[in-house]
Formats: sequence, C-alpha cells, structure tokens
Amino acid sequence: MQPVPAVLLLEDGTVFHGKSAGKIGTTTGEICFNTGMTGYQEIFTDPSYFGQLLVATNAHIGNYGTKNSEVESENIKIAGLICKNFTWQFSRQQATESIQEYFEQENLVGISDVDTRAIVRHIRHKGAMNAIISSETTDLDELRKQLTEVPPMEGLELASKVSTAEPYTLGDPNAALRVAVLDFGTKRNILDCMVERGCFVKVFPARTSAETLKAFDPDGYFLSNGPGDPSSMGYAVETARHILREDKPLFGICLGHQLLALAVDIPTYKMHHGHRGINHPVKNLVTGHCEITSQNHGFGVNPDAIEKAADRVEVTHVNLNDQTVEGIRVRGKNAFSVQYHPEASPGPHDSRYLFDEFVRLMREAKN
Repeated sequence: MQPVPAVLLLEDGTVFHGKSAGKIGTTTGEICFNTGMTGYQEIFTDPSYFGQLLVATNAHIGNYGTKNSEVESENIKIAGLICKNFTWQFSRQQATESIQEYFEQENLVGISDVDTRAIVRHIRHKGAMNAIISSETTDLDELRKQLTEVPPMEGLELASKVSTAEPYTLGDPNAALRVAVLDFGTKRNILDCMVERGCFVKVFPARTSAETLKAFDPDGYFLSNGPGDPSSMGYAVETARHILREDKPLFGICLGHQLLALAVDIPTYKMHHGHRGINHPVKNLVTGHCEITSQNHGFGVNPDAIEKAADRVEVTHVNLNDQTVEGIRVRGKNAFSVQYHPEASPGPHDSRYLFDEFVRLMREAKN
C-alpha cells in the first residue's frame, strides 16, 4: 500500500500535513510525545498509552522492524502514531515483519513526514490536548466536527477497558511467595520481573473486590500501571484502602502509585504535558542515588498535599527535571510506590531493585 496524503489537526486548530502511515483511516485521542530513541514496539503496546496519539521524537521509526516477542500486551494500545520518517524497510535479522505490515494487521492509523520537532514544541508550550489524524479525508471542517466529539482525558476511566477479562496466573504455583496483581493495564515485563524473583503471580481484572483478592491468600499486592485519570477510579481507591488495612506488602507502579496516594487522601492532578521517555533522572531520597528511568504518565501526585501529610506519607523519589513526586511510602505500612516504570521495557535497568525490595518486604512479613 502506497502512502497517501494525511492530516493532523489539533484541538486548538493547529494543522500539520503529511503522509499516511499504517492503515488508511481516521483516529482520535490525546496527543503526547515520547523522547525514547529505541523500543518503539514496547511503547506501542504499553496499555498506559490507551487513548493517546503518540508523537515519536526519534527521527526514524520502523528501521529495525517488529518482532512478535517484543510486546508488552496482546496488541497495540496507542490510538495513532505521528512520526517524521516511517521506514518500511528494515535491516534486523531477528525482525518478523515491517512496521507497515504490523500496523495494517493491528488496524493502526498514523501520519508521517511531519515536523515532529515543531509538534513537540507546540505541546510543550500549549500542553496536552486532543487531536485527530486522517488519511481518508483532508476536509478540515469535517475533522473539526469529529474532534469536538472526543472527550478530554481528564475524568476518563480507561483502566477497565485494557484490563484482563478473566484472572490468570504466571510462575510456579509452589513458589514461596504469592502476589495478587490488580491489572489496570499492566505490562508483561513487570509481571516477568516478579516471576523471575520467585513469585507466583495471579492477575485479576481491575474491578476485582478486595475480598476476592484476599481469597487468593497472597503474600503481597501489586497495583499496576495503566491509562486514564486515577481520580475517576473510586472503585480501585477503595480496594487499595482495604489492602492497606490488611497491612500486607503493597507495591504500586505509575497509575498504581497515583491510586495508592488517593487511598491515603493525597489528590492527583493532570500534568501540563506529562513525562514519557526512557531518560528521566530521578533521585532516591532514601539512598541518595540517582536513576535514569523509563516513564509514561500524564497525571501526578500533588506535592503540596504530601507536604501537609508528612506524618502519614514519605516522599522517597523526586524527578530531577521538575521536582515532581516520583515515589512515596506510607508510614507505618509496608506500602510503597513509584511513578515511573522500573521494569524498563524499554529503558535502562537502574530501578529494578524496587522488585527486590518488594520481595524482601514479603519475605519479612511472612516470617
């Protein structure tokens, strides 16, 4: 399939013209950008991106093809792709197909040959907003009409749309440690990091009750990453409160971090344009060490509220770019969380020690 003219229209009226990438069609979502230079397939399949149009800042996307094993979920989760060079040909021997073939199979609409630097600068200045990509029509009036019907990300509950429909297990059933995972859009490599450390993991749908989780008799609980506005997930906040009262080790990542904060009455907020990339510097305030981290989030935990609740919540990690809260610990509980993705798929492995810490807490609590 040869590329055809395509258009990107932003909510504020800004327009970019380019060429089609992937399936011919129209798609909408909140526009965001990722600064990673590699790992595009892992990024495309990260459920935390559900409902978002992704701007790739690296100049070449598709140059190393795609591979069936390099996914973080069962299918592509981004709503659409915006890139500079969409490369059909690939040179990696291990690749199974081109990115164009991959997108056609996954029914993903994208646009290429646009000035991604200008788009990113615009988002950084104006903030995240809804947008529409189309390669089936370039009628801006029609696209504006469609765009007005797209709901804002703030207030959207999306986790239940990407969560597993049925519980499933990973690892050795006879393992010494059992972990109950609340799936709000978890990545496969997060689960693998726990299995590799000797855990038997059972993954539950997002709306699973605390009673059902407890019936699994876990040694610890995990609140996963995922998409959408955490403040719209009252059901998950209540479940987290039940888990805290049980006082078993609890670990949260990304959306799970925000839900843990809400469970102890720390509010969240919509960020101007979020953090997405694999090079974000974070300082561990407990050890004094710095980590280069993988991140993907558009909401954050309110730092002023945490400061007022210092007797209940301790800040353990901060972002060195903008001082946002990257990790917390609930005082008097075996509960902690981080805003970033310590499994680092893609990204550096600086933060995988957090899984070791989770395992240590479970072992100590069990003994």
